[in-house]
Formats: sequence, C-alpha cells, structure tokens
Amino acid sequence: MELKKISDRVFYYPHQPETDRPLLAYLKGEKIILAVDAGNSADHVDEFYKSLEVEGLKKPDFTVITHWHWDHTFGMHHIHGLSIAHHKTNEFLNNERAKLLDREYIQFLKRDDERLAKEYVDNKSMIVVLSDIQF
Repeated sequence: MELKKISDRVFYYPHQPETDRPLLAYLKGEKIILAVDAGNSADHVDEFYKSLEVEGLKKPDFTVITHWHWDHTFGMHHIHGLSIAHHKTNEFLNNERAKLLDREYIQFLKRDDERLAKEYVDNKSMIVVLSDIQF
C-alpha cells in the first residue's frame, strides 16, 4: 500500500478493509506534523511510517485520535510523538485495557470480528494505552 498525496502538505494512507485498517491522514505544517488516528496495530503504524519514509516525510509530532474504536486506537502504543484524545476516548481505552487482561475476552473479540482476528493472528498482543494529551 502506498501513501496518497492530496497536496504538498496533505497525504493519506488508504483504508484496508480485510483487516479493518482505517485511512490514516498526515498533515504537514510549517513547524508541526500531525497524523490523524493511530491505526489498529503496531504493524499498521509501521506500514504507515514506512510509506512516509519512502516519500521522504518525517514521522508525526502528534497523533490525534478521532474516536475510540479499536481500529483507530490499538496502534497508539507504537506511534512516534505524542497522542491527543478526548477524555471520553481515554475512559473507553482504560476500560478496554482492563478487559484485555481476560484471555476469554480476547477470544470473544476475535470470534466476534473476523477482521480483528486477521490483524491479531499468532497470539499477537493487543496493547492499549491512554493518550498523552487529553482534552
């Protein structure tokens, strides 16, 4: 998958429906670079960052989270820079982090969502963190 260019300052990494990897946006300011959403896993973040490297773009300084769904937040532990999210997003993430201590809950999630199961094969860990900056 390759990074798509909208303008000299706006790029996006396309949605990948087979594993429910959402579109990730990249906004290049004069001083600060912002990513929109953290993706659904460390692998997703790595792919996104590799696509930035191919284009000669720096990693984001901040990653803003649009909402709490797993496919937008489960890559937060692996991002460069700081994350920003609403306090209700952090509340959800804190609850989800507690639930993920239960292996049965993880198995339920994988049975319930085949795209999550495809992303988290071979006992790959689901790591949930709260945002660095909360509003």
